[in-house]
Amino acid sequence: MQRQLAPSLIDSHVHTDDDRLQPDQATIMQSARAANIIAQIVPGISQPLWPRVKALCDAHSDLYPCYGLHPCFPEEHKPLHIDELKRWLEREHPVAVGECGLDYQIVDADKVQQQQLFEAQLSLAREFDLPVVIHARKAVEQVINMIRASGHFCGMIHSYNGSAQQAGKLIDLGYKLSFGGAVTYDRASRLRKLVAQLPLDCLLLETDAPDQTDARHQGLLNQPAFLVDIWQAISALRQEDPETLAAATTDNAIALFRLPLTAGNRQKPGQK
Repeated sequence: MQRQLAPSLIDSHVHTDDDRLQPDQATIMQSARAANIIAQIVPGISQPLWPRVKALCDAHSDLYPCYGLHPCFPEEHKPLHIDELKRWLEREHPVAVGECGLDYQIVDADKVQQQQLFEAQLSLAREFDLPVVIHARKAVEQVINMIRASGHFCGMIHSYNGSAQQAGKLIDLGYKLSFGGAVTYDRASRLRKLVAQLPLDCLLLETDAPDQTDARHQGLLNQPAFLVDIWQAISALRQEDPETLAAATTDNAIALFRLPLTAGNRQKPGQK
């Protein structure tokens, strides 16, 4: 049986520029558009990769860039990259700062360096009035504390996996929470219970492709078209009309990233 076309969806966090997707990139983009993924937010993770993200987003009108310094790649970041990031934000006008944040799951993580980089990027996001795309693994409480200290209350936590109490704190600070493939697994009972209870106006959908593949596509390289499965899984968990969830998460992403999308042009993603 042919699957019904999904309503307009936005992949709020996807690494479409990743090397692993390059050989099949044209097909992957075509599949995403066929699945009615009308926009993709593509974060840069290190200074050497910003030009690649820019080139890809320049070529496709439905891809929107962010630029940042990811905590998982400390060996790639230099102090001068913060100044370079400021120049990129001034010149390129991306939709967000990121991907940045804290990752305390890394063995022997240099927490001081991570905090310094994150603090600097929160400051830039505030200076340029941009949302911030945050990676928070085993460090959600510290992220909350640093957001409070920064005074920057606009952004998203991607692939959220903190507690319900922490979710409430982040929502109160003006942040949205994004969920991906992990929520489709039965074993993720705590996460599934959380996403079923959160306010609709704080939710975003993401694939984080090519990583974090959903349950139905285990063993495959993740891609934006699989966002449909995440949307359907969260709709079922919330016992909510799927169209309502799709419209809300799409509107949430459009508002957060200030995307140039309206009801009239949502159906026609494509190339520049």
